[in-house]
Amino acid sequence: QVQLVESGGGLVQAGGSLRLSCAASRRTFENDAMGWFRQAPGKEREFVAAISWSAITSYSDSVKGRFTISRDNAKNTVYLQMNSLKPEDTAVYYCAADAVPGRWYPAMYYKGMDYWGKGTLVTVSS
Repeated sequence: QVQLVESGGGLVQAGGSLRLSCAASRRTFENDAMGWFRQAPGKEREFVAAISWSAITSYSDSVKGRFTISRDNAKNTVYLQMNSLKPEDTAVYYCAADAVPGRWYPAMYYKGMDYWGKGTLVTVSS
């Protein structure tokens, strides 16, 4: 069973920064593609960013240049550094993982991944 536990959410003013963390329990973590998604109130969940086992990254257009996804395989942790935050970034942010070790398929990740955390709330005030 895969456990993904997010942390680092909170309240921040527009223009500020936050760093989210996701601790993963999976033994194959170093070979897993990982991702971040978000869901704003009243909206569907959307893709934010993904990172391959070899640190190739993919971002949605709405966060490109402001957010950075990274991973520390020694700590089984993936991060999302969020800078220049905007009120429209307010959402519950979810960590996710691809079920197939070694796979990197960003075109598919826009629809979602296989394993999910419970989410952490980010609120950006104007």
